[in-house]
Amino acid sequence: MGVGGRSGNHARPLLALVGVLACLVAASCGSTRIVRGPTMHQSTARISTPRYGATATVHPGDTLYRIAVGNGISPLDLAMWNAVPPPYTIHPGQRLRLYPSDRAAARSVASAPRPRAPAVQPPSGSVRAPTVDSTPAAPILVPGASPFTWTWPADGSITGRYVAGEPTQQGIDIAGQEGQPVRAAADGVVVYSGSGLVGYGELVIVKHNDAWLSAYGHNRSRLVNEGQRVTAGQQIAQMGHTGAARDVLHFEIRYNGKPVDPLAYLPKK
Repeated sequence: MGVGGRSGNHARPLLALVGVLACLVAASCGSTRIVRGPTMHQSTARISTPRYGATATVHPGDTLYRIAVGNGISPLDLAMWNAVPPPYTIHPGQRLRLYPSDRAAARSVASAPRPRAPAVQPPSGSVRAPTVDSTPAAPILVPGASPFTWTWPADGSITGRYVAGEPTQQGIDIAGQEGQPVRAAADGVVVYSGSGLVGYGELVIVKHNDAWLSAYGHNRSRLVNEGQRVTAGQQIAQMGHTGAARDVLHFEIRYNGKPVDPLAYLPKK
């Protein structure tokens, strides 16, 4: 089933891909009746609110889309958190985790002791300021150096930039002309080539190794198939505006399923 949609070129959350490699490469099958959700044509919000410790059981007639939206989660995030590969098929009786699997690691980092700021006594007779919640935010895990020499996936001007922690800005947008080449940013294997993610248009995802992948959205046409090996600089698609308001390439780099800033890895212009 298609998972989620996206309207315009301001909402860019592609692939919050916890466990993405297993999700995109593995096939899922079972003896129970397969439930496929209909293709989703409407736009949905994709700022997911994980429900740590909670799960949902699939009932006959349920779809990944319905379960995700009903729990305030991006359908694509839900698929990736549970390693549900394209075409995003789920089965009656299947239990879906409503949170990413790396919460424990984040919690252990967040719970590390921190020095306490000294208390400041207000002047006599003054009004005490309200207490400010000093609970630290969840840490942002920074990947190590990439083992690849990344290349620009397309020529054009950058019209959208990555913002850390912002689910709607998980990559960059490169504006150009319809039909111009979209190129693989590094050597790898195509693990997804399709248009099932309505709102992202014609999409290609390339796996570079067990930790790194890249995604290329809104193409006019795809020129590669799943399982095909590609090299850095090889044309894999033509730029277009499927699922977008203008001719643009939405490009992401992911490390262990987490978005990173592509501009930190692409050559400086």
